[in-house]
Amino acid sequence: MVRPVTLSLPFTGRWLVQNSPARRVPSHGSDLFGERYAIDFVGVDDRGRTAAHRDLSTVFGTEPAERFFGFGRPVLAPAAGTVTTVHFGEEDHEARRSQFALVPYALGQAARVRSGRSAVAGNHLVIALPDGAGYVALVHLRAGSVRVSVGETVTLGQPMASCGNSGNSTQPHLHLQVMDSTDLSVAHGVPLVFRRYRESRGAADAVHRESGIPTEGAVVEPWPPVPTTGRKNEPRFIF
Repeated sequence: MVRPVTLSLPFTGRWLVQNSPARRVPSHGSDLFGERYAIDFVGVDDRGRTAAHRDLSTVFGTEPAERFFGFGRPVLAPAAGTVTTVHFGEEDHEARRSQFALVPYALGQAARVRSGRSAVAGNHLVIALPDGAGYVALVHLRAGSVRVSVGETVTLGQPMASCGNSGNSTQPHLHLQVMDSTDLSVAHGVPLVFRRYRESRGAADAVHRESGIPTEGAVVEPWPPVPTTGRKNEPRFIF
């Protein structure tokens, strides 16, 4: 059995967990692109909302990505390592909460898969972990937000990019996975766990976990949060 890779949550603030491997494996219903144990995080506010505004576009059409709380939030390095892949140049597209907009988008899924990893992942980067432990991919990043380059060494908590809505994404979110290869097109997924985070569901009391996989539908945030001076290589929280 492959030993899970331990990471830190790659953000500050509150995020909703979707497509968690705690619910099922493969978490996204497929082993393609190394996403067997992938997990999605959607930025929310203190009330658990992904966006503050709803209108006719929410019900019948598409919405601007900027409407969503997660769009533009900093994405931090979940571990120290070396950047092996940086792909940018993909546009952030409109978000979809409406069933009328989601159905035709779903029908285009096969075409995006055939188009390859860039059409699926959008803007993304990959970090090689020390000692050959695996490769971490951070996916659906905001256009123009990537702040690191191939060959750069990153430290835990270092800002690297921003959450976006590029690639195969219906609303702004961060997709994270660990793989056995830097190439998403041939990679196999590797199990992962996160260290020290706070998890809550609805009105239930929050639980502080030393290590684990966040559950489907839970809201998580790093714990304990710590102040930062904003220096490039300073971790945003301590684990």
